[in-house]
Amino acid sequence: MLHTSISPPTATDTVISLENVGKRYGNFAALENIDLQVRAGEKIVICGPSGSGKSTLIRCINRIEHHDAGRIVVDGTELTGSIKNIGAVRREVGMVFQSFNLFPHLTILENCTLAPIKVRSVGASAARETAMKYLEKVRIPEQASKYPAQLSGGQQQRVAIARALCMEPKVMLFDEPTSALDPEMIKEVLDTMVGLAGDGMTMLCVTHEMGFARQVADRVVFMDQGKIVEQNKPDVFFNTPQTERAQNFLRQLVH
Repeated sequence: MLHTSISPPTATDTVISLENVGKRYGNFAALENIDLQVRAGEKIVICGPSGSGKSTLIRCINRIEHHDAGRIVVDGTELTGSIKNIGAVRREVGMVFQSFNLFPHLTILENCTLAPIKVRSVGASAARETAMKYLEKVRIPEQASKYPAQLSGGQQQRVAIARALCMEPKVMLFDEPTSALDPEMIKEVLDTMVGLAGDGMTMLCVTHEMGFARQVADRVVFMDQGKIVEQNKPDVFFNTPQTERAQNFLRQLVH
């Protein structure tokens, strides 16, 4: 059962809408009856135990995984099997994964300019200018001529964020972006994401970094066994969780 004190977005400010979304792998329900609306500019943190469906949910939003039931609409375009619709959504949705997925044979600058040139038909000069702007934003413009292997894990993940931003997306999705990093590198990536949130970017972030959730999230969505069990403002979720399952999850984080 969904517990929430969040008023539903109106049709005019909803940028992502999931209605009764389901996803199955054989007999296993990875997602079941998911209803979620995301306002433009909203920052949502998705949390829950391992295997709860968090990553599957976020991967369905840009069709890396396809949903079996329900509707997903992103910026007015419904995600179906249509290649045209999938392409339209992916042009507006940036995604950052656990692994950095940078091209090892390309420089940092080339990694950032490739998609705008190939997908958006941006001129090379304009693409380089945009890339340097976002490398500046993630505080590593001096690394532009290097190759991924020459950078630390934290730097590579910041490049991955810059690369996604170079497509000028309306929404950014983060799938546990710090889970592959050493502890000392986590802060630099989270700081980058905090700055991005401050700029008003619409963000959905799957993460176990609850300090980040407290600082940045407009809403925390808690999942378990493929369902949204609870969603609320961070202060309510962390201080007075409404379900026993969420209470147990937060208790385990403390110990």
